[in-house]
Amino acid sequence: MKAIIMAGGQGSRLRPLTCNRPKPMMPVMNKPIMEHIVNLLKKHGLDNIGVTLQYLPEAIKDHFGNGREYGVSMRYFTEDIPLGTAGSVKNAGEFLDETFMVISGDALTDFDLSKAINFHKEKGSLATLVLTRVESPLEYGVVITEKSGSITQFLEKPSWGEVFSDTVNTGIYILEPEVLDYFNMGQKFDFSKDLFPRLLADGKPMYGVVLDGYWCDIGNLQQYLQAHQDVLSGRAKVSIPGKEINSQIWVGEGVSIDPSVVLNGPALIGDGCDIGPGVKIGPHSVLGEGCRVENQSSIKKSVLCSGVYLGTSASIRGAVLGDGVKVYSNASVYEGSVVGDDSTIKERGIVKPDVKLWPNKLVETGATVQQNVIWGTNSPKNIYGLEGISGLTNVEITPEFAARVGAALGSTLKSGDTVVVSSDSYPACGMIKEAFITGLQSMGIKVINAGALVTPVHRYAVRSIDCNSGVHIKTSSIRSDKIDMVFTNSRGGNISRGEERKIENKLARGDYRRADMNKIVPSELIPGISEAYIDSLSSHEEIDTLRNAAFKVVLAYDNKNLDKYISRIALNSELVVETIGEGNEREPLNWRSYQEMLPKLGNEVVEKGANVGAIIDPNADNLVLVDEKGQIIQEDMLTALLALVVLKERGGPVVVPVTAPKAIDDLAGRYNSKVVRTKTAVQDLLEQIIVHDNGQKEKLSQFLLNFDAMAALVKVLEFCARGNIRVSTLMEEIPAFFVAKKQVPVPWEAKGRVIRHLIEEKPGRLELLDGVKVYHPDGWALVLPDPEEPVCRVYSEGSSMEIAEELTDLYIDKINKIAGE
Repeated sequence: MKAIIMAGGQGSRLRPLTCNRPKPMMPVMNKPIMEHIVNLLKKHGLDNIGVTLQYLPEAIKDHFGNGREYGVSMRYFTEDIPLGTAGSVKNAGEFLDETFMVISGDALTDFDLSKAINFHKEKGSLATLVLTRVESPLEYGVVITEKSGSITQFLEKPSWGEVFSDTVNTGIYILEPEVLDYFNMGQKFDFSKDLFPRLLADGKPMYGVVLDGYWCDIGNLQQYLQAHQDVLSGRAKVSIPGKEINSQIWVGEGVSIDPSVVLNGPALIGDGCDIGPGVKIGPHSVLGEGCRVENQSSIKKSVLCSGVYLGTSASIRGAVLGDGVKVYSNASVYEGSVVGDDSTIKERGIVKPDVKLWPNKLVETGATVQQNVIWGTNSPKNIYGLEGISGLTNVEITPEFAARVGAALGSTLKSGDTVVVSSDSYPACGMIKEAFITGLQSMGIKVINAGALVTPVHRYAVRSIDCNSGVHIKTSSIRSDKIDMVFTNSRGGNISRGEERKIENKLARGDYRRADMNKIVPSELIPGISEAYIDSLSSHEEIDTLRNAAFKVVLAYDNKNLDKYISRIALNSELVVETIGEGNEREPLNWRSYQEMLPKLGNEVVEKGANVGAIIDPNADNLVLVDEKGQIIQEDMLTALLALVVLKERGGPVVVPVTAPKAIDDLAGRYNSKVVRTKTAVQDLLEQIIVHDNGQKEKLSQFLLNFDAMAALVKVLEFCARGNIRVSTLMEEIPAFFVAKKQVPVPWEAKGRVIRHLIEEKPGRLELLDGVKVYHPDGWALVLPDPEEPVCRVYSEGSSMEIAEELTDLYIDKINKIAGE
């Protein structure tokens, strides 16, 4: 006997999950529904199968092929326009030259089909309908039969007043070929509405056989979730892929599960999943192939399709997530919600119950979605943040993405231009670097692969080599699971916003001008960059000065990235270096972890009688100093100290961000100089420092002091050695100042309103260099919208700490009132 699987359904009630796939390809227990049907047919000896197709037919053909992989033979019959259930089967008429079974490719069942086949043969039936009993028959076709099984009446989706039976049509039929003679090829015709009533009217032998077992039409999203729960609980006798490692817990191949994970069955974890520490997976949860679940996330009664990513402390409750969905840290998706393929829910985003997100949608950081989202795109308008492009490693920043960004950058340059590309020493960044280089090469760009460097050494390389641009790929200092891509210009500074927008536009349009084959050149490796950088830091006289001072320093730094620089600097200058903190070969510590070492560092400096202590971040971008008394010097105090060194060493002007304390102005006044204030963005500060450094050639570079932690440490030590002065003495010269800063959540759409209202209030003298800075009699407050998160940051300075904090709280209250209007 042959079989026909009807697989042309769109599954409109299952949208958004069926926007990109036909309903028979919807995964149940990590296999398409139709695969379960094929396995059932094969089990009962039906291995010669025809398949009727209409909606997205290639998806089914590509998956099943000729059926050999599943132990069956499969042929396909595609209808160009919907022909109805019977019409679509008639479309396969050439295949149906014997008794055949018709079964839906989008219903889940474990019926004993052999029993129905035997019944059909025993009764000599022209058409046999497989029936089952349901609690609520309102959504189905009710079939009334005599005791013999002979059908006497059909009721299609009756009201309760018409419900004379709980026996319904399952859409599984055993038919003789002559039933197809009742209508013409290409005619729209339905089994239950047209053919069966005609056979009944003509008195043809037509029977119904009631089968025990499981059957679910999976007509809506609730039934889709229920089908998974029924299989997991054993109600549906459907094979579950994977190995049962514990009672009702099935795990596929290549799965990594941290020992601290809490697994409560029944649950299925698909092939290649990676489950991090502290994750909780509750009963009736299914994870598709290749899902990655980060620390402390929680999943209950949910279905995750393939390639889903859950960030740290994400929560999924009674929801369905489509293929490739990304749910970032502390985000939540609640009961009854469905997130379409390749959608992204950013940090702290919330999808409320029963909400549907269509594919490729974006929920911004901190946003709450309370109604369906059908239109829109997952592509953010701006991919650049505070410093370049930042994203989760191998989730947002992938090799594919890196190659595209490399091509986008290359398309803004001229063929034959030169770009220096480097990364830190960690494997993930090296991988992204290599992918980025391929994108540049495809544009005909000459690439200098500078190897493993840190950010300031990359900047040095870009300035030293005659090139047009540079890119450094590093592990984020804020989160070690993120990567930053820093884009530099020919002077070693960050590229401008205009240049960023050009790259964003190219990336969005994808209209890259690919180079001819003969214009693609291999990347060039240039050795000795790190050695040249170290030699450039100090003259022979400065090195001799440091040697004579015989300084002792205590350092905390990343061994993997920085030891090759620091050990050489210490050797050249005869510094005695003590270290604290242990490195990590797999990933660097984040900046917060280093700052937690500060109390220990302060104690070590004092106990060992060191001249100074320092923490240098893994890419040498950030610095914290500790003087010989154990006093911590960081952030605004470090900015003031470095400004003082510049003023003493070479005079002004000194360049500082708009957030810097007024004490720097007082210092500049003492040395008959001035202060240049800039926006807080790195590219603005860097650009102004480069401009003012160019007028101070052969003198101390503020570029090095502010953007090179290793150079800043060396230059402060040289200054102290020359003047035989202690760092604590320099600190005593800085006037006391009191600053405070906080942040307040502000929805993206309210940021403009907040700034407008604050300007319109005119409470005092305003400065609009960056955000809104308001001057008060005893201090100032600055409100600055964050470009990457839905928050505003409030900075303030007062004549006392109490006043500074009062000003901060005052503006947080103002912002909350404006944003809440």
